[in-house]
Amino acid sequence: MTIISRYIFRQTTGALLIVLLSLTGIVWISLALRELNVVTSKGQSALTLIQMTTLGLPGFIAVITPFALLITAIHTLNRLNSDSEIIVLTASGATIWTVVKPMVGLALVVMGFLAFVNHLAMPWSLQHLRTKVIEVRTNLLSQVIRPGRFSSPEQGLTVHIRERSLDGTLHGLVMHDTRDDKQVQSYLADRGVLVDSEGGAYLFMMDGHILRRSGGVTEPTQIIEFEKYAVDLDRFEERRDQTTYLRPREHYTGDLIAPDANNAHYRRDPGRFRSELHERISSVFYPLAFVLMAVAGVGQAQSTRQSRNMRMAICFLSGVGVRLSGLAATNLVTLSASAVPLLYIIPLAAIGWSLMRIMQGARTSRTQIFMERMQDRLAEFRQRLRERGLRRAEAAPIGPGG
Repeated sequence: MTIISRYIFRQTTGALLIVLLSLTGIVWISLALRELNVVTSKGQSALTLIQMTTLGLPGFIAVITPFALLITAIHTLNRLNSDSEIIVLTASGATIWTVVKPMVGLALVVMGFLAFVNHLAMPWSLQHLRTKVIEVRTNLLSQVIRPGRFSSPEQGLTVHIRERSLDGTLHGLVMHDTRDDKQVQSYLADRGVLVDSEGGAYLFMMDGHILRRSGGVTEPTQIIEFEKYAVDLDRFEERRDQTTYLRPREHYTGDLIAPDANNAHYRRDPGRFRSELHERISSVFYPLAFVLMAVAGVGQAQSTRQSRNMRMAICFLSGVGVRLSGLAATNLVTLSASAVPLLYIIPLAAIGWSLMRIMQGARTSRTQIFMERMQDRLAEFRQRLRERGLRRAEAAPIGPGG
């Protein structure tokens, strides 16, 4: 890299880190606010909240990083224009490729980072997040239930205990479950014990009754007496599915290429696995597309502030439109495999269009430079002729009448 290339690379990298950290912080705060009920209503520690929100970040970083690079590229190019640095470079004979090369180098670094996040960091973090959610669910009753108080770990479930002994035994247990309108159940037990095992967490109740009402309100209530009864605590979490299979985003890329035919999610919606796989691969091209779009839109030497602001707005909105088109294509791929090429055509078309604009600008700059040099040479030639004419006039002999 030349000195100017290293300078542009450093300036862009520094701005990218600032923008990316700022956006990541905003996303982390929004996640923390959304999961704040883990601390307030589910009795978990602040450390658990931090772990859960941090594990959820990689999936968002994969989306915000290309936009952070777009914002950074536009800002850096605008600053270079404002300080007349691009104008000086152009006047000194440098082409637009002097600016393109360091920014493309940074885009390649970001593309490698995105590939790492998409194929390794994101599935790893989501799998660990699932494990953390299961741990929270396992400790849900032991953390939330307070003696003498009615607690609602989730919508439609109410739990009450009279007291809790030092060994963890629950006394005077009442649990009312109305989450399923077709079957309302109430558990009354003299004692209860929370037990963790490899298969999950269970609540063992001793010496109690189950009051169960099925169907409409006119159906008689069934009363079942038991000495010991176990309840699976994994059911005490509001989830969209009741299986332990990983969702598409939680799979590593190899598992998406050759998915497990027994996976309930894959049997129900194989298109999700297809769209997730191609989205991970195609999204890597957006950093390069955004950088080239920024250079094509804002990278030319500009001296009018209003013109620069308009170009910046158009460039940013164009980048947002391109990315939204890619997300829409992802939904189409979920419905039909024939839409897979769209995921790659959109970023590659943006790259091709931007390169064409850059090359057109480069040819225009070369023509302007050539014309300016010709004008300078003509001016020098006229100046020499003028100086030669003055010297001849001074050297000419003066006549008798002079």
